Amino acid sequence: MKKFEIKTSSKLYPVYYESGLFQKLNLLIAKHDLKQNTFIIIDQNVYKYHNEKIDSFISRLNVKVCLYSINPSEINKSHTQLNDIYSALIENGFGRDTLIVAIGGGITGDIAGFAASTFSRGVNIIHVPTTLLAMVDSSIGGKTGINFESTKNIIGTFYQPDFVLIDTDFLKTLPEEEFICGLGEVIKYSLLIGNGFLKEIKKSLSKSLKLDKKLLLDSIDTCIKFKSGIVEKDEKELNGLRKVLNLGHTFAHAIEVERGHTIKHGQSVIIGLTCSLYLSKKLGILNEKLFKEYLSLFLLAKEKIRLPFFYPVKIYEIMKRDKKAANNKLKFVLLKEAGNILIDVEASKHLVLDSINEGLNHFIVD
Repeated sequence: MKKFEIKTSSKLYPVYYESGLFQKLNLLIAKHDLKQNTFIIIDQNVYKYHNEKIDSFISRLNVKVCLYSINPSEINKSHTQLNDIYSALIENGFGRDTLIVAIGGGITGDIAGFAASTFSRGVNIIHVPTTLLAMVDSSIGGKTGINFESTKNIIGTFYQPDFVLIDTDFLKTLPEEEFICGLGEVIKYSLLIGNGFLKEIKKSLSKSLKLDKKLLLDSIDTCIKFKSGIVEKDEKELNGLRKVLNLGHTFAHAIEVERGHTIKHGQSVIIGLTCSLYLSKKLGILNEKLFKEYLSLFLLAKEKIRLPFFYPVKIYEIMKRDKKAANNKLKFVLLKEAGNILIDVEASKHLVLDSINEGLNHFIVD
C-alpha cells in the first residue's frame, strides 16, 4: 500500500493508493480512530457494479450506517440534492459524531464534501474516488461545491478529508467515456509538470488512448504529488499558486454550462485546454512548434467528443461569471511551454472568441 501525506495549513492527512485497497477501508477507519456513525454517499452506478464489496464493507461496521445513493449529474449538483442529503442525515439521527464516506467521481466527492463541511458545522469525511479524473485531481485538495443556476461551482468551501483511499480496481468497470475524461486531466498535469512525465504520456498515447497498468499507477502517483505540493503552499487560492491547476478550466466551465451539462466535465476540460492553446498562441506566448505538438495530444480524443453546434458569444458571456474574473475582466491561465505556466493573463474579446471558435471546431460533427 502506497501512502503520501498532504500537509495543508488546516490539516495533515494521507492519501492511500493501490489495487484492491478498498477491502482495507475498515482497518484504515479504525487506524484513524473514525469509528463513528457512518453515512455513505455513493454514485448509484458504482454501487451497481461493486455492490458486493460495498455491502461487505458495511457489514463489518459496528456502528449505525446509512447508504445514500445519488445520480451524479451536474444538474443534480445542486441545493436540491444537498437538501436531500441534509434531510436524510437528520431523519436517520446523525449528528456531530458522523463520518461521511464519499464513494464515486468528482461530482459525488464535491457534493459530499460540501455536505460534510456544513452539516453540524463540520463532520469527518473520507474520499474514495472511483474515476480516473477524481483519483488524479478532484479528490485531492479539499475543494467542495455545488452549481447554482447557470454558474458552476460558485457555492462551496475548502474542507480537507481525514484521508483519501484510491483503489484502482474501480477503474476496471469505468466506461471508456469516463476514462477519456480522466485522461484529459492527466494530459493537463503532463503540461504543468513537463519533463519526463510529458514524454511518457505522449509515448503511451501514440499507441492508444489507454495507459498500461504501470503508467496508470505512475500517473496517479505523479499527479497526486504535484497537486499536493501546490495545495500545501496555497490551500485556499490566496497567493495565486493554485491557479495553475485551472489551465483550460475558464473555457471548460463555460462550455459545460453552454451545453446545458450535456457533456461531461472531463470532456469539456479537453476542449477548454484546446482553446487555451489557441489563445496562448494568439497572444504570442506559445510558439507554433509547441502549439502543434501539444494540440495533437488533445486531438487524439476528438472522435470521442463530438458537438453538433456551439455559440461562441454565449460561451464568452458565461465565462465573465467565472470565479476567477476580477473587475469584470477575464483572467486566463496560459501555457508558454510544458512546465512554464502564466496566470492572470488578460486577452481582448475578439482573441478569446477566435480561440473558442478554432478550439471547438475540432470537435464539431462533420
